[in-house]
Amino acid sequence: MKDVKEIVKEKYSQIAQQSKSQNETSCCGATGCCSDVDYTIFSENYEKLEGYNPDADLGLGCGIPTEFAQIKKGDIVIDLGSGAGNDCFVARALTGESGKVIGIDMTEAMIEKARTNAEKLGYNNVEFRLSDIERMPITANKADVIVSNCVLNLVPDKVKAFDEIYRVLKPGGHLSISDVVVRGQLPKQIQDAAEMYAGCVSGAIQMEDYLQIMENAGLENIQILKEKAILVPDEVMLNFLDASELKAFRNAGTDILSITVYAEKPLTKSCGCSCGCN
Repeated sequence: MKDVKEIVKEKYSQIAQQSKSQNETSCCGATGCCSDVDYTIFSENYEKLEGYNPDADLGLGCGIPTEFAQIKKGDIVIDLGSGAGNDCFVARALTGESGKVIGIDMTEAMIEKARTNAEKLGYNNVEFRLSDIERMPITANKADVIVSNCVLNLVPDKVKAFDEIYRVLKPGGHLSISDVVVRGQLPKQIQDAAEMYAGCVSGAIQMEDYLQIMENAGLENIQILKEKAILVPDEVMLNFLDASELKAFRNAGTDILSITVYAEKPLTKSCGCSCGCN
């Protein structure tokens, strides 16, 4: 399989050129055919949220992380994998003109689309930076809140990504992340499928492993605030499995889940000794 980051960049560069409705009606978003993955399969409806802008909604999320993000007026919010700016603009409505929202995305076409959207809206406190999540161009202890929507499953090095999240959060800051995880085992054909990786399925890891990575990064008070089972349609799965393999997969009870997880960076970090210091 090609380098996973290049796969994601290629697919999401194509998707950036289309609207949400085009992504939905094309059946597989980026390619305009019905032989691949529907990139909007996990998406939720944003239309009633303050700050929603349809030009920024490509239907690529798997939750609404701002729903649980406890964003306050004046907060600095960072959105990881900001796409065309959908979650950034919703976060901006919550943090207000006195706050700041920074979107991070590694796809140039998405950054360009997001900046165009922000300019049309006249926002001067929303900016978008081209970068990998594992190496964010942001100083330490910067963010009050970090949000992300169906993106970290696309990041090959999730340990480094969560280490970066910990670094840029302020002490006492917190995150609200919607993402895709699994319980059980995905078939190897699915794990190895480039389309299923870019479609947010084969890059998903076990929920227990996901939460452990967060804990190992130093995050605390980790809570699953929302969980939803996702059914990938048979017609999609049959692009990668034959009928008997699909039946075996369904019978195995493997769950593909959309979760929204909350966690905090502690105000102080233990020194790791037994002296009782912080």
